[in-house]
Amino acid sequence: MVSKKSKSVVRANKHRRIRNHISGTAERPRLAVFRSNNHMYAQIIDDTVGNTLVAASTMEKDVKAELEKTNNVDAAACVGKVIARKALEKGIKEVVFDRGGFIYQGKVQALAEAAREAGLEF
Repeated sequence: MVSKKSKSVVRANKHRRIRNHISGTAERPRLAVFRSNNHMYAQIIDDTVGNTLVAASTMEKDVKAELEKTNNVDAAACVGKVIARKALEKGIKEVVFDRGGFIYQGKVQALAEAAREAGLEF
């Protein structure tokens, strides 16, 4: 009988492999994305010191107030706009995109494209 790994285990392994190649610096921090069943999270991280510089998610009051649901593509795009706006306020223009082992489609893609349109470069 063939045993199959769960999707969450496969995603965690992919993320570990990706992180061997991607890291954020002070000049170009890492935009890390996490997608749960109910929410979207995005952080901009400086890996040299291990600090989160900017964070946004669908759990924040002002973001949640704009949304009908917190787990769809529109919500992800809203988080992308918010994270880009906060980053530009802090003077961060360029980032390295870390999709967190998730496939680049749907919500992850919507977040990335919204962040690009709002002014982040990656």
